[in-house]
Amino acid sequence: MYQVEGMTCGGCASRVSKQIAGITGVSDVSVDVATGAVMVTSGGALDDDVVGAAVSEAGYRLVG
Repeated sequence: MYQVEGMTCGGCASRVSKQIAGITGVSDVSVDVATGAVMVTSGGALDDDVVGAAVSEAGYRLVG
């Protein structure tokens, strides 16, 4: 579970989801725009720096 700052619409959620889904090993991404929560399902441990970079590439940032 990650917290993303700056998402305001479905387009934001789509961009974040697409970037994170591109990370090797990620099998599912669920985004709640209202809360900024992003649930990521993967086959193994994810590097938070890699997830952060993907979120940044989408134009947003991880919080916390």
